[in-house]
Amino acid sequence: MPIHDVEPIVESPFYIPMTGPAARPRRALKHDDTFVVLDSHGDIGASAGGPDGLFNTDTRYLARLELSLDGLQPLLLGSNLRDDNSALTVDLTNPDIYRNGRLVLQKDLLHIVRTFFLWRGAAYQRIGLQNHGEHAASFDLTLAFDNDFADLFEVRGSQRARRGVATSRLLGPSDVALEYTGLDDTPRNTMVHFDPRPTRLAANTATYHFELAPQQSASLFVIATCNQSPDHRPVPFFRGLLAHRRELRRLSKGATSIETSNDIFNEVLCQSMADLNMLMTETPQGRYPYAGIPWYSTTFGRDGLITALQMLWIDPRVARGVLKRLAAFQAKAVDPLNDAEPGKILHEMRGGEMAALREVPFAQYYGSVDATPLFVMLAGLYVERTGDDETLRELWPAIEAGLAWIDGPGDPDQDGFVEYQRATDQGLQNQGWKDSYDAVFHADGQLAEGNIALAEVQGYVYAAKLLASRLALRMNLTDRAHALVTQAQRLSERFEDAFWCEELGTYALALDGDKLPCAVRSSNAGQLLFTGIVREDRARLVAADLMRPHFFTGWGIRTIARGEARYNPMSYHDGSIWPHDNALIALGLARYGLKHSVEALFKGLFDTAAYMDLRRLPELFCGFQREKRRGPTLYPVACAPQAWASATPFTLLEAALGIEFDAVRGEIRFRNPRLPGFLHEVILRDLRLGESSVDLRLCKHNDDVSLEVLRTRGRIQVSTVLTH
Repeated sequence: MPIHDVEPIVESPFYIPMTGPAARPRRALKHDDTFVVLDSHGDIGASAGGPDGLFNTDTRYLARLELSLDGLQPLLLGSNLRDDNSALTVDLTNPDIYRNGRLVLQKDLLHIVRTFFLWRGAAYQRIGLQNHGEHAASFDLTLAFDNDFADLFEVRGSQRARRGVATSRLLGPSDVALEYTGLDDTPRNTMVHFDPRPTRLAANTATYHFELAPQQSASLFVIATCNQSPDHRPVPFFRGLLAHRRELRRLSKGATSIETSNDIFNEVLCQSMADLNMLMTETPQGRYPYAGIPWYSTTFGRDGLITALQMLWIDPRVARGVLKRLAAFQAKAVDPLNDAEPGKILHEMRGGEMAALREVPFAQYYGSVDATPLFVMLAGLYVERTGDDETLRELWPAIEAGLAWIDGPGDPDQDGFVEYQRATDQGLQNQGWKDSYDAVFHADGQLAEGNIALAEVQGYVYAAKLLASRLALRMNLTDRAHALVTQAQRLSERFEDAFWCEELGTYALALDGDKLPCAVRSSNAGQLLFTGIVREDRARLVAADLMRPHFFTGWGIRTIARGEARYNPMSYHDGSIWPHDNALIALGLARYGLKHSVEALFKGLFDTAAYMDLRRLPELFCGFQREKRRGPTLYPVACAPQAWASATPFTLLEAALGIEFDAVRGEIRFRNPRLPGFLHEVILRDLRLGESSVDLRLCKHNDDVSLEVLRTRGRIQVSTVLTH
């Protein structure tokens, strides 16, 4: 094809570019609204290809922090996160150091240990050194540091015509202030404190000269704070580290703990829980799981709701925090730039300069078609899980406002389906969970246009109305409850007529603005199983299709089936594999009693996690078919950790065991429990229902599972339910 005939590339305004490979692996730490991305050496900004930096509320507060010995990069020995994600430790050693052509320090004689942690808006680093040589070691250790106060969207690739003014100045022999006044007139600063005082300190470098005798040790400390006054002094390193670890232990208490017969799966579960605890953020409304590092470390409605749903069985407190926070920020008025309408649930919240100036619409952005029905769903599931009528009464006005949006602005043509179309060109083009610009298309690859009704969103609405009807009964609102049930039944009938594609044997991805079905095989149909809107006979057809090779790779189910027009296993949403998507599909398969398929899906994602760095499931990975003696293929800019990916192993276990809670009867049920071949035993400790809890052991016996109650606290019943 001649070059002038090549179709121009359409780039989403919020596309995350990847222009080259990362030169060093990256590691991330987070505490509340602060996170840091460092490379394997513990440096920031020293190697290409990574979103390095110390970030707070969507602004970078440190863009460079690079350690050198006599101007040379040290050699890496190893880099490890603590099991609880509380700290990163990096072991380094010296290269051969020459002066005037003479070797003055042979390699591998200095052991350098860098230890990092975050706490209360500050990044702490200790650098420990020891000379293991037979002679004294004389050298300079230099830390080069700097900052650009870039907005997170600039780090992602956005170009700005103008920026604010940045300066740096010495505050004394041990302190430097990096300062910035943005175009929003908001002053921001990074205070960098060194202890002990450096031999030489400049606005962007600190140099220590060391003379270490054989076996002698030394250490120095660096603390970088975000938006603190120059006279503020954070707590010392060791006291802060102990306080941080105590806080982690305190906040993680109360969740169900899980131990299994498979050591690798135990590592997967431990990493998942550590990641979820790290992503949790203390907000005025309660703990909230921020979506992921580095791009989504903020309040996301959809991500928080789905993560809370996935964690509901092991820790329902997460759902309470998510529901209360999203209710507090529920839209009250129409704002086209923010895609806001009364009753709509927040999609995304940002605190950076570009959001404040509305250069991006995400300060409080509501461009999500599914967050509102998911909010109502989670509220219903939370109350049924806990019996928490006090929280129900508090949330009921927000639930009713959400239902009013679903029936009103959410259905602009009043055809009974919830639809979306962005209010301005600045908003997200697609507003379901697959929000890439090319994620919703017809069988010929043509992008869908107009008011788009996504298949899974109608399922969410169906489930939301049934759950809301049961909530209304708890509130003694009988007429309201009956009306909601009637609406759900009518929706299911209309849905079957409009979305079922007989020629595909599955449901359309969506309806476009002309009510034409997007006749594409997609994982969205799998999420429909989770909502319960699918007819029993068609559920088995959908499930069978999802487990065929054009969908199921052996690692997981693709977002789009191989052979569809826009299928690309390396794409973000058109053929890749998302763990959370597979987790919701697994719940759907379990709902319809298809436990063999649950086991296959569970095994594929367990094998995926076993291959991954740290046993950590990423946001997504490529949808290539599984091959013998080869692991899964990574997606280059996937977030890791990502909250709903981290919660996936717990959801898969829930689906396999069929865990159900009846708060009214004080009963926990295991419906058709099954365990995959790699698990012979599962022990659940402190599985809570109200004020009571139980410890259980479940053991695999071929296709059956035995249940043993180890201990109970309070009044609680446990049973197994077998259905066919």
